[in-house]
Amino acid sequence: MMAENGVDTVMARRLIYEGIPHMFARYISARKAVAQFFAFTALVWLAACDVTLAPEANVGQSIDTSDPVPVALLVPRGSGTGSDDFLAQNLENAARLAIADLEGAKIELRVYSTAGDPATAASAAATAVNDGAKIILGPLYSEAANAVGVAVAGRNVNVLSFSNTTSIAGGNVFILGSTFENTANRLVQYGTRNGINRYLVAYGDNPSGQVGSQAIATAVQNNGGQVVGMESYPLSQQGIFTSTRRIVGSVRSSGAQAVFTTAGAAADLPLIATALPDAGMNTDTTKIVGLTRWDTVPQLHALPGIQGGLFAMPDQSTAALFANRYAATYGEQPHPLAGLAYDGVAAIGALVAAGNSEALTKSALTSPQGFRGTSGVFRLLPNGLNQRALAVATINENQVVILEQAPRSFGGAGF
Repeated sequence: MMAENGVDTVMARRLIYEGIPHMFARYISARKAVAQFFAFTALVWLAACDVTLAPEANVGQSIDTSDPVPVALLVPRGSGTGSDDFLAQNLENAARLAIADLEGAKIELRVYSTAGDPATAASAAATAVNDGAKIILGPLYSEAANAVGVAVAGRNVNVLSFSNTTSIAGGNVFILGSTFENTANRLVQYGTRNGINRYLVAYGDNPSGQVGSQAIATAVQNNGGQVVGMESYPLSQQGIFTSTRRIVGSVRSSGAQAVFTTAGAAADLPLIATALPDAGMNTDTTKIVGLTRWDTVPQLHALPGIQGGLFAMPDQSTAALFANRYAATYGEQPHPLAGLAYDGVAAIGALVAAGNSEALTKSALTSPQGFRGTSGVFRLLPNGLNQRALAVATINENQVVILEQAPRSFGGAGF
């Protein structure tokens, strides 16, 4: 589920953006009712409350909110890869859909192609700012997003990237993609409130697994828990089955209450969820907790190892509203990442609608009350990361069961 820290390039191209541990659902519905929902509810800025930042850190262009605000959208069109072109069109479609749903704000969207290339993206960003863009939405891939941030840093322009690579966040670059950190925090906080404090981390021996394992360890430590073991495994059938004997031994000797794994639902999770119980781990007393979404692959739900385990997912009713709206307008289901463009425009539009000339500055973008987006509430943080509302779910009798709904606002349980 989240592709991160350089892993996002591969993930997105394979449609496994596992920082999206949260792909967006799809459906169809009446334009007017859904548009009104997003215009008046889902996309309304929840409140304006300044974050205290040093004056020199408050990057961002001042605007005249009575005029249309020029927003540059950078998409990976022209890379020579059909999936990139398809995604680029979906991002543009979603952004235009959000503009149509805005109330009280006018946005002039200008679309630039990056070819999925950092140098091309940086050049496009510079051109966009020269053309008058006040803020940049995109690009997707982490290296391109980093290059764009550098290219416009001296121009006092913020970048809302679609990446979920946390290492590029900060300064004038924000990431909109779902992150391992956000998912890990949500699950550990839920676990802490339900008596789970001792975690063994089991992760695949690849970049995504390594990044995910660090996110888990940090979340456990930040929430007062204990990481009682860190166990890696090769991403091969034989490697996993051999490693699980060692992992189960560590579970027993450490007294772990849960095995928190980075395993992907469409990759290593079926093997891990089978091999751990086969190696003697009692999943009734030692839960498997997943960093990726388990709901997206129904075939997994019959595996005994994940019965009673924990994973996180976005609010599906909210995600379906966006998918309905998109399908009703464009006649097809949206790409799982299309909602990120909608969210970015929604946040910008809501801030502009408030009539504040400093709407696109860092202090405004990082309002702690956040925004409502295509998969629930979210907010941007001063360090360039984001928080997104997630539900905590389990698998019970081969069915997805929500244990705790995604929060509808910030400040309570779930954040």
